[in-house]
Amino acid sequence: MNLTEKISYIKGLAEGLNLDASKPEVKVINAIIDLLDEMAFSVSSVEDLYDELSAQVDEIDQDLADVESDVYDDDCDCCDSYDDDEENPFYEVTCGSCGQKLNVSEDVLLEGEIECPNCGELLEFDFSDLFDEDGCCEHDCDCDSCADEETE
Repeated sequence: MNLTEKISYIKGLAEGLNLDASKPEVKVINAIIDLLDEMAFSVSSVEDLYDELSAQVDEIDQDLADVESDVYDDDCDCCDSYDDDEENPFYEVTCGSCGQKLNVSEDVLLEGEIECPNCGELLEFDFSDLFDEDGCCEHDCDCDSCADEETE
């Protein structure tokens, strides 16, 4: 049973009591019943508008999904993480003082330090133990130093 049906039921019960409409307490009860009837009508209108708006939002969401699939490849990982960007990858760094997680570009890491935007602590990055005396990394990779060494 919805709100308007419940109010109609209460109205019927009140009318079935054959109350004297001239008494002040009956006037109050009738006014309350009329108010409830109007409120039930308003709530029903809002529910109808909500359902219509929800359907429109669902359509917009589907249209946006269609646009995204047209603009981006289905295999695109662009929304997953910045770490996959080959030109300028980002790395997650956690501040030792406040625990704030930061996404830092490779260029910033290579500069050696950055100030935490949350607490102001200076975060320093030391990569000296990753390279030998010739400037070549100690890992099997394609860095410039290793590539130059292999071509010699």
